Amino acid sequence: MSGFFAVASKKDCVFDLFFGTDYHSHLGTRRAGMAVFSEEEGFNRAIHNIENSPFRTKFENDLPDMKGNYGIGCISDYEPQPLIVRSHHGTYSLVTVGKINNLKELTEEIINNGTHFLEMSGGSINATELVAALINQKDNFIDGIRFAQEKINGSMSMLILTPLGIYCARDRLGRTPIVIGKKEGGYCASFEEFAYLNLGYEDEKELGPGEIVIMTSEGVKTLVAPGDKMRICTFLWVYYGYPSSKYEGISVEQMRYNCGSLMAERDSETEDADIIAGVPDSGTADAIGYSNASGIPFSRPFIKYTPTWPRSFMPTMQERRDLIAKMKLIPAKELIEGKKILLIDDSIVRGTQLRETTEFLFKSGAKEVHARPACPPILFGCKYVNFSRSTSEMELIARRMIAKEEGQDVSRDILEDYANPDSARYSRMLELIKEEMGFTSLKYCRMDDMIKAVGIDPDKLCTYCWNGRE
Repeated sequence: MSGFFAVASKKDCVFDLFFGTDYHSHLGTRRAGMAVFSEEEGFNRAIHNIENSPFRTKFENDLPDMKGNYGIGCISDYEPQPLIVRSHHGTYSLVTVGKINNLKELTEEIINNGTHFLEMSGGSINATELVAALINQKDNFIDGIRFAQEKINGSMSMLILTPLGIYCARDRLGRTPIVIGKKEGGYCASFEEFAYLNLGYEDEKELGPGEIVIMTSEGVKTLVAPGDKMRICTFLWVYYGYPSSKYEGISVEQMRYNCGSLMAERDSETEDADIIAGVPDSGTADAIGYSNASGIPFSRPFIKYTPTWPRSFMPTMQERRDLIAKMKLIPAKELIEGKKILLIDDSIVRGTQLRETTEFLFKSGAKEVHARPACPPILFGCKYVNFSRSTSEMELIARRMIAKEEGQDVSRDILEDYANPDSARYSRMLELIKEEMGFTSLKYCRMDDMIKAVGIDPDKLCTYCWNGRE
């Protein structure tokens, strides 16, 4: 995942840009960068590796050298950003959020037209550089942005910093958000709405799907009107979004609370549970909602240790990521020993971390551990927002269990039957996952309840990772 932030101000924008970008640290773990433009000094940029250090500590020494009225910033799980590009459009800087499934094909197509790319250390092409190359195929930014979004199989939102203003373009189906904030003397554009509130901005507007605007210190002008069709990522509410975030006017914290409440209404197996616990932090609101609806006390039998373990300290190797995640959780054994615990997490993807959490609860004296993931089983790898680092759907625990029953070559009809919470196949899949994970019992949040918890038109929500429907 990635997040970005932009500022257009009558005064120097660097302070707001620095903290607005920093407020996106929960969305990226590897690279971060900022670029600014001033009429006196032109473009200036800084990019750092943030795998072993928080954003603020890496960039605070750059601030005295960065001055400008316009700026963009990004925190990313993948490619270094922002880029500074020189083309027939003039010099500009670019940041992107999204996923390009046909990156190899587009790269070869552009190379055949005489363009070259700089290969990153991992051997891949910087996706943001590819977006710039696509934009440069057209005579102006508007046509270039639309051309890039049409050519890309996946999704792509972007911010383009130019001497005349900042172009903000939400992807064609609005899978990821861009929201505009306003205060006296300037405007900002942000992935996360909450990122600008403490900086004195107020909500101005949320871009619609496919909308393109240009933002200056004087105002925001729509260049391409929003489309009618939307497929915003539901997993933003389930996991990615910070609790204080909201998308399409719907609070992340409220959605998770609603989800927990709806799960409790359907659950009759754990009325004798001693406590409800949420896996911190994204499972906490679901657990409180479940607790309040069921009357079972909420408790914190383990605590996430955060003073020296920031979100950004996450190695890229999955084995090490799992170890770091485990090391962050510290048990409060007095609240665990002899207890029947109902454990709520936002989701189960591969299952590694939750299995280790369950083992650690039993080793700490828990009598029972009942798991209640706050979204349905994940059956499909995301094609749109770099959902996870999984390179194969066989890394998903639900698909591994299906493969045990059906083999790896499974038809779409059978997969849809496994996605149906009322089917025998679904029940069998849950039984296998329960055994694999060591739970006392297992129930997932149903799709209809999750959608109800969001509370917007279901046709506007992307649920591809659960049911494979685009």
